[in-house]
Amino acid sequence: MHMLEVENIHKTYGKTRVLSGVSFTMEKGETKVIIGPSGTGKSTLLRCINQLSPPDKGKVWLEGIEVTDKKTDINTIRQKIGFVFQEFNLFNHLTAVKNVSIALEKVLKMEKEEAHKEAIKELKRVGLVDQANQYPSQLSGGQKQRVGIARALAMKPVIILFDEPTSALDPELIGDVLEVMKSLAGEVSMLVVTHEMGFARNVADEIIFMENGVIAEKGTPNKMFKNPEKKRTKEFLGKISSLYGEV
Repeated sequence: MHMLEVENIHKTYGKTRVLSGVSFTMEKGETKVIIGPSGTGKSTLLRCINQLSPPDKGKVWLEGIEVTDKKTDINTIRQKIGFVFQEFNLFNHLTAVKNVSIALEKVLKMEKEEAHKEAIKELKRVGLVDQANQYPSQLSGGQKQRVGIARALAMKPVIILFDEPTSALDPELIGDVLEVMKSLAGEVSMLVVTHEMGFARNVADEIIFMENGVIAEKGTPNKMFKNPEKKRTKEFLGKISSLYGEV
């Protein structure tokens, strides 16, 4: 049994076909990175996995439970799937520590004190314990994103989905977020949509190249960067490397 199994996912918005049969599996502790041109369905795929946008066709299993089954309690499943958004999605009226602890109190029904302790532990893990009592407006974009990661970690998820976690950040703030993600590799299963090729190369167990709603090619970073099978993969990696710095 795979930790995550995605089988033949299709998704259309209006007349636009976004995903046309995507399948892959993931094991516990793996880091997979999804790359590809904009508008090719990478973010939609993440949203299909946690049912924020249920697929039109296809199935998703998490630890042997079918997420896409109407009878499955999706809220219970979502507790096991962390999600780190492009735009942080923090509560602006709550401090950093409260942003992390609120789901522990409301969803996991933890006592306030215990939830606070847990939240502090996760903020420590992402290097933000000194900012625990600051509000999002007092934090940099990179710090906000690390609060987002701490919030996801606090729920002890089976997997964390990252949707372009650094694309809204100033270039000099990206490093801190990637460092935190790097430190989680192997401890937490991560499925990451990103343009950060250095991260993909150094951290991913497998890179999935998506284009036109399908997986065009996948393989280890070594294979994908040094010896891709498809000309298109090579072109894309070349283009993105020159755009986003050295690979």
